[in-house]
Amino acid sequence: MSVQADTARRRGWCPGVRRPMATGDGLLVRLHPFGGRLSADQARLVAQGAREHGNGHLDITARGNLQIRGVSEATYPDLLELLEREGLAEPEGDGPHRLTALSPLAGLDPRDQCDALALAQAIEDAAHSIEGLPAKFFVVVDGGGTMPLDEIGADLHLMAITEDVLAFGVPSPGGLCWIGTSPLSRTPDAVHANLSGFAEMRRTGRTEARRLRNLEFGLMRELVARADLHPAAAPPRRSAPPRAGVLSLDSGQAVLLALPFGRCRTEQLVQAAAWSERFGNGEIRLSFTRGILLPEIADEHLSALIDEAHRAGFITDADDVRLSLIACPGRPDCGGALTSAPADALRIAQSCGDLLQGGATLHVSGCPKGCAHPGRADLTLVSRPDGRYDVVADGSTRDASFLHLSLDEIMHRLSPLTTVDDLRRTFAENPQ
Repeated sequence: MSVQADTARRRGWCPGVRRPMATGDGLLVRLHPFGGRLSADQARLVAQGAREHGNGHLDITARGNLQIRGVSEATYPDLLELLEREGLAEPEGDGPHRLTALSPLAGLDPRDQCDALALAQAIEDAAHSIEGLPAKFFVVVDGGGTMPLDEIGADLHLMAITEDVLAFGVPSPGGLCWIGTSPLSRTPDAVHANLSGFAEMRRTGRTEARRLRNLEFGLMRELVARADLHPAAAPPRRSAPPRAGVLSLDSGQAVLLALPFGRCRTEQLVQAAAWSERFGNGEIRLSFTRGILLPEIADEHLSALIDEAHRAGFITDADDVRLSLIACPGRPDCGGALTSAPADALRIAQSCGDLLQGGATLHVSGCPKGCAHPGRADLTLVSRPDGRYDVVADGSTRDASFLHLSLDEIMHRLSPLTTVDDLRRTFAENPQ
């Protein structure tokens, strides 16, 4: 079977290095490095592979993965060989390519209540071999620090609430539902019990749910009991994670370089690798905010790094309105998209700069899958076959829409607005 035929058969799976996905600009090859970490040498190698075997376009995803785009059937075998040789291909098998997702500051954040990086590795070791988990299944490990991961859309969300207690949460229509707590020392075993129980329910036909958010309430209670979780109160809410700028660490600073819509050119990845060696510790970290974090930057290097990054096309200012825009690659890059989502998002931004400057978030999705952003946004637009958009205020692509507007109509409604409350009132509609 050809690569093209095999990937077409696997549409809907989570693409990887071994299982690319056919899309509008060729095959999409997705890397899942643990903790989103790449050495400078690995980053340069990925950039080389994208230039020689793809179309030179890279994406950083909302889970901190890295996508090589525009790979052809002819070039894919050589790219696979290159990534396998460097240890950048996921293990064989049909389950999750990487089980855990983390803040790019994991293991570095002085505000974290536990070492999230070490905990995630323990969870991977304990649970990676569970059979029957869907390919898109994943667990967030949140140390409780600077960059909360509440909106990342995980199946199971772990958050450190003290140095020795982790809260367990699952997605619900109203946000995370906290189902219990576990001591830090027991957390890897508790996660294993929860996940193996879910996989067993699927294997034995007790549920057809592919995600924990869709599991029946009674079965969820069984998983809580199986994992021996203690009762939990909702942890306090934290501010939204920063998307660009300088973040303080115990050892120097970290610089979070944002990319419009997560799109990264190969030369930008090479430049980030070089900066990590000149100014930092030789490591880059891919962020769920769809940017690149460079850790352990000395104070005296901050100005030079930020100046060079700005000139290279990175967003370095946390107040840049483009940080409020979220969009998938859209047409023609994605075969499933109905519109050019990034271009439409930038056009819309011209009509509501004040609103975006005030912190409102806009998600433009080329199809209902919502790959670029699984969570809620202040305004979510989902492409329709007729060229209009389904409009959802304070929701996600999974929520029902009763407004179907053209791009011009959306811009006309947005232009006089200045606050999120204005936005919600303007786009509210009674389905009756």
